[in-house]
Amino acid sequence: MNWTDQAWEAILPIYQEILKMPFIEELKNGTLPLEKFQFYMLQDAKYLEHYGRALAALGSKAADNEMALDFFEFGKNALIVERALHEAYFKQFNLEPNQEITIQPVCHHYIHFLKSTVAYDPIEVATAAILPCFWIYKEVGDHIYQNQNTENNPYKNWIETYSGEEFAEGVKKALQYSNYMAENSTEKGRKAMLEAFIAASRLEFNFWDAAYRNITW
Repeated sequence: MNWTDQAWEAILPIYQEILKMPFIEELKNGTLPLEKFQFYMLQDAKYLEHYGRALAALGSKAADNEMALDFFEFGKNALIVERALHEAYFKQFNLEPNQEITIQPVCHHYIHFLKSTVAYDPIEVATAAILPCFWIYKEVGDHIYQNQNTENNPYKNWIETYSGEEFAEGVKKALQYSNYMAENSTEKGRKAMLEAFIAASRLEFNFWDAAYRNITW
């Protein structure tokens, strides 16, 4: 069993809870109240801005040029999606493209967890920390896409963003890098990787929960 198999097994209860969340269920069915999705969109835009920068910083720490280029590309793609949110989806969901966005508590905690991990922890731990945003999003996105109500679902276009082949390819690469680093790390390093992966997975849950429950400062 490779490291990513062990990591997924460790967070499987969290993932299963995510699939049962009211936010996910109502998004899938097209019944999610607009104000809850607007909260999510605003926080996601700020998250992606910082996530993209964290990915770029992680790339700068890579000893391997191919890995560096891949993480720079991941970071660029996160910022491109952030721009698309402002240019297309904000308008679609009645949000002002240039409005000032306050980063709320869960988003604030998540982005600073990622940035501090990238800055101060070994590269393998940082790679594990950024992985849930790739992997859980892909799995949840596939689940929603395959089970969604496609008739008059106002969130259909957004759902399709995370079910494309390009996103899947990025997830595959991130998993490969994580396994490579785990194989070349120590037992202590692999434990630290797992702890970071679990923490970020919990924050994925909290991010959707915050949008549904309108958790603010």
